[in-house]
Amino acid sequence: MRLTNKVAIITGAGQTPGDTIGNGRATALVFAREGARVALADINLESAEETARMIRSEGGQAVAIQADVSLAADAERVARSSLDAWGKIDILHNNVGIGTRDGGPVGLAEEDWDHIMNVNLKSMYLMAKFVLPPMRERGMGAIINISSVAAIASTGMLAYKTSKAGVIALTQNLASGNARYGIRANCILPGLMNTPMAIEGYAAMPGRSRDEVIAARNARVPLKQKMGSGWDVAWAALFLASDEAGFITGVNLPVDGGQSIRIG
Repeated sequence: MRLTNKVAIITGAGQTPGDTIGNGRATALVFAREGARVALADINLESAEETARMIRSEGGQAVAIQADVSLAADAERVARSSLDAWGKIDILHNNVGIGTRDGGPVGLAEEDWDHIMNVNLKSMYLMAKFVLPPMRERGMGAIINISSVAAIASTGMLAYKTSKAGVIALTQNLASGNARYGIRANCILPGLMNTPMAIEGYAAMPGRSRDEVIAARNARVPLKQKMGSGWDVAWAALFLASDEAGFITGVNLPVDGGQSIRIG
């Protein structure tokens, strides 16, 4: 197994209710199946506990932690919980992200801008702040941050795009500033994904059925005209977390079915 004896923190390890699986839950399951002990942080404890139960039912080890990781005290508590449970942190997988009530610069409310920035970007800085000291002490570690193809593609979601572009910059800084400690930092840019957060939110819009939303999104993906899934993100994260990626740091990896190379 590729993560045997590793300890991983996964933020956003619960998910929005829906028929498919989210990026965070899929990653938690894949990491656990590959031998990692996982600390599952989510603002919704019940959802994190559900992920933990799924892992334990397969013989894995997991703890669920209720936390709003955009708050320093909660982010520190998540790191401390992992250290208390297993004595170390090998992997940080920053998965939390929202696009709620986003829009263009004229219509976007200031409080919604702040909320999106706090959840999508500040949370990743805070989690890094509290996992880096124990990682530096051991001289090893891997950080994976979830950005989005929206960071480099056109979208009307101003705060979401800006925050996800910030995740790329944050990842580059973490990679360059911590390479001497043996710590790697990389970024995944998911494209159009068939996940509960993406589909159920859009499908809830008046006048559009769930099937219509899925068909429209599928049509925009170059590779087989089909969206990716949470599992696609999870497998990419597993590679970046594993020793197989031991000489890879500062990378932005699109997982998007070719969406980011489409021009015109």
